[in-house]
Amino acid sequence: MSAADDGADRSLGQLVATATAEMSALVHDEIALAKAELREDAKRAGIGGAAFIVAGVLALFALPVLSFAAAYGIHNLGLGLAWSFLIVGGAFLVIAALLILIAMAKIKKISKPEKSIASAKETAAVLQKARPHPRASEADHPVLESVTRSSV
Repeated sequence: MSAADDGADRSLGQLVATATAEMSALVHDEIALAKAELREDAKRAGIGGAAFIVAGVLALFALPVLSFAAAYGIHNLGLGLAWSFLIVGGAFLVIAALLILIAMAKIKKISKPEKSIASAKETAAVLQKARPHPRASEADHPVLESVTRSSV
């Protein structure tokens, strides 16, 4: 565009179409930014959730083992087969505790989409400052006073 063609020769329809296209592009760009930020947080949430599930399954597996170990331990009251069950059950609980710590660390890293929020606030601030062009009253335009309106 040249300096002389800065919108003075464009019709109202063209200006509205351009403004609509630019607003549509802005909205699409903001949505794409939000998707990119949320994709990383969804990945972290998935890893954290999977770690919680695995920890729960391991803890569930540990319950019957620890139950058998306690039963054998009470029965024998000596170092025998029961101690092996107790060691295996304890190992499952240690692994489950480690996975819970890993899951909590991943979940704590999830943050809100800061860039999208800031961009949306900037857009809202710009749009709040935009005011429609004030219409002149009929008294300000002598030509408008002489025009008669049809009743049709």
